[in-house]
Order: sequence, then structure tokens, then C-alpha cells
Amino acid sequence: MAKPAKHVFVCAQARPPGHPRGSCAQLGCASVLQTFAQAFEQGRLYGQFALTTTGCLGACDSGPAVLVYPDGVMYAGVKPDDVGEIVAEHLQKGVPVERLLAPEAVWS
Repeated sequence: MAKPAKHVFVCAQARPPGHPRGSCAQLGCASVLQTFAQAFEQGRLYGQFALTTTGCLGACDSGPAVLVYPDGVMYAGVKPDDVGEIVAEHLQKGVPVERLLAPEAVWS
């Protein structure tokens, strides 16, 4: 496999219901991951980009969280409807989707 231009990590952290930090699993990460996988498949993007699930990225209360590397850009509150915009704007054009950026506090 060739080195991907960008690597997309989708948080799949699952915590028990009622956990004070919440989790991306409770907030719908499975449908976000599935939508990314479909977009990669339909656009034949797997040779250019990689897609991986990951554990907690730190934005638990505002998930589902998506992290794009090597850019170091984290998105929060991602919905399946947002995936196409992330793929088209960020992955393909190199322009992060400002409205979905995680707050700076997640990096602290």
C-alpha cells in the first residue's frame, strides 16, 4: 500500500450509558464511519487516503470526533451529512471545514 496523503481517524470510543464524559459511540460514530467508508469506496479514494477507527480523541462530550493527519485537524460533532464536505474540501482540496473544527480546549 502506498503512503496515504491524509489519514482519517474516526473515534469509536464506547463508554457505558450515563458515563459523565459521554462517548462518540453514543453520539453516532458508527454512521459517520460508515459514511466515510462509502465515500472512500465511491470516490475510489482508498489509494490516496486512509480510514481508521480509534479510541478516545478527547472530544467526548462533543463527538463524534474525527482527526485528519498529518494536518492535525480535529473535527467535533460530525454527522454523516458532514462527511461529503470533509472529503471534498479538506481531503481533496486541503481546506479544513471551519464550522466543524473542534474547540481548541480539546488539545489542552
